[in-house]
Amino acid sequence: MAISVVVLVGETKNWVPEIVEKSKKLKVGAGTDTTVDIAPMNSKDALRRAEGLIESGAKQANLVLDGRGIKVKDFPKGNFIGPTIIDNVAPGMECYDEEIFAPVMLISYVDTFQDAIDLVNSNRYGNGTAIFTRSGSAARKFQREIDAGQVGINLPIPVPLPMFSFTGNKDSFLGQNNFYGKAGVHFFTQWKTITSRWREESDSVYSVSTAMPTMK
Repeated sequence: MAISVVVLVGETKNWVPEIVEKSKKLKVGAGTDTTVDIAPMNSKDALRRAEGLIESGAKQANLVLDGRGIKVKDFPKGNFIGPTIIDNVAPGMECYDEEIFAPVMLISYVDTFQDAIDLVNSNRYGNGTAIFTRSGSAARKFQREIDAGQVGINLPIPVPLPMFSFTGNKDSFLGQNNFYGKAGVHFFTQWKTITSRWREESDSVYSVSTAMPTMK
């Protein structure tokens, strides 16, 4: 996702050390290697931009895992960034407000479930979001109240299958129509409207009238 923010509620803050250790084990390499977890950035400009936002996060928050400067064998000029985690991130920080588009996890903390929903809804982007829970009532509340176009429940990346439309909203969506799924079919469909009238048996129906026609 463009901004990978983990919002930890209450005691889930204790998960951070385990998240960091598991992230260190992710493999970085060429995108053509099926054993790789993290592929390179698509350009030097994208690499420099992401590294700049990581540096900003290191100054404003707490950089607990730094993936900058990673070297990958056989690809000395590759645009690689390793797994990166910035802790204690909050709105107003550059790394939170801007879309990083890199393997960077931002971690924020809130006290309650409602605080988490409010935090997500306050963001100007609305591409996708997900909740991990064992509570059906919490999942239902989340899907009803959250202001994001693609919602996952116990799924990490809520990107729908092609038969559904991409439904990102707010500043995560430009234009008027979605590009695949049902919306895509509508976009490529030429609509036809037919208005017809058949001769009536009674001559009275052909009398001149300026009144608005009504159904009888």
